[in-house]
Amino acid sequence: MAVRSELPAGFADSVSSAQSTFRVVMEAMARPGSVQRVTASVGIPASMMRGTAAIALTLFDHDTPIWLDPTLSETTDVAKWLKFFSGAPVTVDVAKCSFAVVCDLTGLPDLDRFALGSSEYPDRSTTLIVQVDNLTQGVEYALRGPGINGTAMLRSSAGLRILFEQLAMNAALFPRGIDVVLVADDRVVAIPRTTRCAG
Repeated sequence: MAVRSELPAGFADSVSSAQSTFRVVMEAMARPGSVQRVTASVGIPASMMRGTAAIALTLFDHDTPIWLDPTLSETTDVAKWLKFFSGAPVTVDVAKCSFAVVCDLTGLPDLDRFALGSSEYPDRSTTLIVQVDNLTQGVEYALRGPGINGTAMLRSSAGLRILFEQLAMNAALFPRGIDVVLVADDRVVAIPRTTRCAG
């Protein structure tokens, strides 16, 4: 088993870093499509971005099973780091994960395979954390829904179009559904289940 000295560091200051990162995620969820910035200092395992690592140490714990996409699961370092610093177990069953971490959308299973919550417990659904190249350049996506004044324009990779097409199922599932957090280095954009991509 890996010891701490063999792994990238966790938060430099665990309490204040977790608090500031939590505020970033909440602000992103409240204002879908807006680009927020993670400022916490955190170690980064291979293939994981700084924003993803900070969110993991803030939201993951021993009660939140994690699914890693094929790229992230190729090395045991990410799973070991998550287990050591958050206590979160890694699962291969997408239907049982609280969070799914994705760095390559080509390895993303169909979203209806993930936990979608129930009418009584809609919060028992999977949240996707998806790493992308950037959140300020590329294809333009028009977002509408609660927390957005009119339309919010998101610019990112063309590959997100497939994700948004699958997320259209959220409209019929509400209050169940999948929430998404997009990460590009230390930048974060949230796409809650109530947000619709208009094109």
